[in-house]
Parts: sequence; structure tokens; C-alpha cells
Amino acid sequence: MPELIGIAKMAAQSELLEAKGPAGAPVKYFEIGARSILNRTKPNMPFQWTINPYRGCEFGCHYCYARYTHEFMGMEDGRDFESKIYAKAAAPEILRRELRKLDRADRIALGTATDPYQPAERRFERTRAILEVFAEEKGRHLSITTKSDLVARDVDLLREIARRNVLAVNITVTTLNRRLARWMEPRAPRPDLRLAAVRTLAEAGLTAGVFPNPILPMITDSEESLDALAAAARQAGAQYFGGGPLFLMPSAQKIFFPFLEQRFPKLAGPYRKLYATSAYLGPDYQARLRERVARIRERHGLASAPVEYRPELWEGEEQGTLFPIQ
Repeated sequence: MPELIGIAKMAAQSELLEAKGPAGAPVKYFEIGARSILNRTKPNMPFQWTINPYRGCEFGCHYCYARYTHEFMGMEDGRDFESKIYAKAAAPEILRRELRKLDRADRIALGTATDPYQPAERRFERTRAILEVFAEEKGRHLSITTKSDLVARDVDLLREIARRNVLAVNITVTTLNRRLARWMEPRAPRPDLRLAAVRTLAEAGLTAGVFPNPILPMITDSEESLDALAAAARQAGAQYFGGGPLFLMPSAQKIFFPFLEQRFPKLAGPYRKLYATSAYLGPDYQARLRERVARIRERHGLASAPVEYRPELWEGEEQGTLFPIQ
């Protein structure tokens, strides 16, 4: 067996914090050291840095592209991503140190690879600890993306952050169909609970929107389905509505294709063809989807991205487009 190095060695040496579930298939929580909390993104992204307080995600979404990240820790079984959850140690201290060197114009996205409000957050509050750091800051640009209504727990803290920084909270709702959501996202909160969180955030005066991502061909991409979701988002107080097609990494295909064969056997073959040569869908499909989502947004008076605002205690660059228009 080759010697473990880097993140794989850190994972192997991580302290077990807790385990839950049946003896045959428990979810195990570990604490893992972190050299940094801010991760630099690739060029052309709408944000320059990402933060993920946890490695792995218990929600177990069958389509999740981030499953490959556990491979860096020497775990080839895609299911390890949802059964071995790593909470990052000393996150607030590391973040404070890193923020001192960061340009205030840079945008930071929290929750790009793993959900910051997954069940582990109820136990370990690593996300809340990170947000408490931003509540001390001024002039930052921060977004949060989650599938969980647990975000409503932190409304007061989020309001303080939004007084001092530019903040948007994106709630992911892929479908209004409870059964379909349970099939695709086995341990994520119900769609109605997520929409209730949007309402809570909006009523608190926070910038909040709905991401229907990923939009799945032949499953959630019909105009009827997306229109109903946009209408529900608008009713809940969402200001904007996203819309990105399914990105299916090889690591996710190992989980998603068997799911299709079980739940949507007629779609298994077409999906294998769609993603035979690339994790991305073709430009023609993407163009049609963009047009469809744009029509739906216009119909319901929804923006495509968070709406610009000036924080009460803003300290930063001159007024401009604080959030880029997409």
C-alpha cells in the first residue's frame, strides 16, 4: 500500500468526533486539520474565493459533482463522500489571518462543494463560527449556497453580516415534487422547508434567491416544472432565480447512472449518450435552457442574480455593481 501524503494522510489521522446510524452503514464525523480556509477559484468565476467548512456532505444528492474531492483523501468509493464527513479545525482563527491579506473587492462564496448547513452543522457549528468572523468584518462580498432550512437558525447573525458586508443567500430547490426530491437528494430537507427558509430570510430583509440547480434534462427541465418552481420562489420572497444545467463528473456518474436505472430506466441510455464524452451538456441544449429560464424569470419578475445594495455600515470600494449582473 503506497504511503499516504498530504490531505490523504491528514484524513487517515483525523480524530473521530461522533458516529450515528445503523451499525452496517453509519455516518462518521471526523475533525480534520486545515492549512487554509479560503480556496482560490479558477479564472472567469463570479467569485474569487470559496469556503467549505466541511469535506463530504451527508445529503447524498445522487448527482453531486463534488464526490471526486474525497478521492484526494484516498477514498475511491463515491459513497464515502456522504458517510465520512470531516469538520475543519480552527476555521475562525485561520480565516481571520487569511482575510487580513485579502482584497476587499474579492468575492467569497460559502458552500460551493459541500453544504454548509448539512446535519453536521447542528452538531459542530463550523459554519456559524465562520460567519461570526464575517460579522466582525466590513466591506466584504459574501454569498452562501445551501439546500437546508437550518440557515434560518442564523438569521440574526446574517442580518449583522449584511449590515456591514454585501451578502446574498442562495437556497437550492431542484423541484417542488417531494417524492422526486427525496429520490434525488435522500437526506436533504423537503422543498417546502427550503422555501420556508427563503421566506424567513426575505422577511428579515436579507437578499435571498432560489437556485433550481442542477436542472436535469428530461426530469426537471420542462417549462411547466421550472415555471411552478419560479412562481413558488417569488411567492416566498425570492428576488432572483438561477438556472444551471446538470454537470456530471465521472465520480458522480458512478452514483447517478445506477439511480436512473432504478428510478428512470428509460432515461438511463439517453443520459449515458448525453454525457459519453463530457461532463457538460452541449451548447445547443444550454442555449435552449437559458432562453427558457429567461422567459420564466421575466414572467415572474425575478432577477438572474442578487440585486445590488449598499450595506448600512459599508466600508469598501466606491459604489458600483456590487453583485455582477448575470
